[in-house]
Formats: sequence, C-alpha cells, structure tokens
Amino acid sequence: MDIFSKDIDGGKGFDWGRTSSDYAKYRDIYPTVFFDKVAEHGLCVRGQRVLDLGTGTGVVPRNMYRYGADWVGSDISANQIEQARILARDAGMNIEFVVSSAEELDFPDGSFDVITACQCFFYFDYDVVIPKLARLLKDGGRLVILFMAWVPEDDALARASEELVLRFNPKWTGGGYKRSPVFIPEIAKKFFDIEAAEDYDLPVRFTRESWNGRMKACRGVGASLAPDEIAAWEREHMEMLEKSASVEFDILHHAAMAVLRKNSL
Repeated sequence: MDIFSKDIDGGKGFDWGRTSSDYAKYRDIYPTVFFDKVAEHGLCVRGQRVLDLGTGTGVVPRNMYRYGADWVGSDISANQIEQARILARDAGMNIEFVVSSAEELDFPDGSFDVITACQCFFYFDYDVVIPKLARLLKDGGRLVILFMAWVPEDDALARASEELVLRFNPKWTGGGYKRSPVFIPEIAKKFFDIEAAEDYDLPVRFTRESWNGRMKACRGVGASLAPDEIAAWEREHMEMLEKSASVEFDILHHAAMAVLRKNSL
C-alpha cells in the first residue's frame, strides 16, 4: 500500500512492503543500550501488556522480548507483518501481530500498560492517534516514543550515502538529520504528562554489505524507487563503499526517547 503525505518526500508515494525482505535483514540495527534504557524506566517488562505501533518487522518486540512483557505489534503493511511473524516464530517468540494503521487500531479501552512507537511517530495523524492511544492505555499507562538516526553532519560516510540517495530521489526528505529531542505534538499535552526524556549519541557497527542494505531499505530507495533504479543505486553505493570504507566501520547515530504518562483527565 502506497503512503502519500505532502510533508514527506514532496508527496512521492512509498510502500514499506516493497522492501520488507531487506528491512527484515538489515534494519534490526539498534544496540542493546537502546532497549536497556526503556527497561530501566520499568517499561516493557514482565507483567505488562505492550502495543508496538508501526512495528515493521517486529524489531522492538523481538529485541525487548527478553524483558518479559506480553507484546502486540501493529503495522499498516501486510508484508512487514508477514516478515515479523516469520522472524518471531523462528526465534520461538510468542508475539501477536496485527495489520492495521495506528489510526484504525481496534482494541478495547484500557488494553495496554505501555504503547511504544519507534521510528514511526511522525507518520501518524496526531489528532486521531493521540486520543486513541490514551483510550487504549490503562490509567497511568505510558506512551514511549523512540527514534534513532545517523548524523550526516558528523559522519562523512553517512553524508555521502545520503547524497547518493538524493541523486536518485531528489525529493527524499529523510536525510539531513540534526540532533534533536523527540517531537511531542501539542495535542499530546491534553492527554499525557511528560515523565522522562533523554537523547544521546552512539556508534552503530556495519559491514559494507549491511550498510548498503540498511540504506537500500530506507524510504528514499527500497520503499519508493523502481526496481531498476534500486539496482543501479545499490551498485553505485557498493562501489563507493569499496573505495572509501573499510570492511567494518561505525556510523555515528543519535538516539532519543520520550516517556509520556497518561493523565487523569
């Protein structure tokens, strides 16, 4: 299903389902510390029922499964959910997955202790989603918004990779990230109180193949370009990496988290 937004990529459509196999293979890149920081707040742990929005291939539920929570993952893409189910099954994880947009989720009120949204919150219609999430959470439940992105201004290889994406897809707006805290829309303040927020830098280790795959599985390439364009981009990117990168290397990333507690209104 193509997604269109006037504020994203100049309105160019994208479909994460088109890149699900690469997404499953190359986008599970978050270091352990990224998930440990969530659990340190007493979130997504044993005794809690958690809903992960925009779960993709189930990266958050699968990585946090060891903390003992009961997980449900939702995503608008059936292909992404198919990959999530395969990966969870192969790992022996009992995770429920549903195909649904965040705006159309259908669970009883008060179904969850925690709701997570990683790398996806900015895609949602806040006026619809924020009140819905407040209803789905139990009293005092938490909404956890997570984000991690490479920092092109401080990482030359990330910057060069972005420039290649833009040469093939000039309207891509996913590049040029600058460090910032998690964005919290104004409507959220009506339903939630900010309980905690933090952000930090961290290196993420890649090989040439895995960085090529990670970039290919981004919105500006695998989710939106035609197959021949994707193949051409992949070839040029690998040629660039073979000339300028060692066999293994770190890409500097910035991570951010906000924890919002449902208020009593």
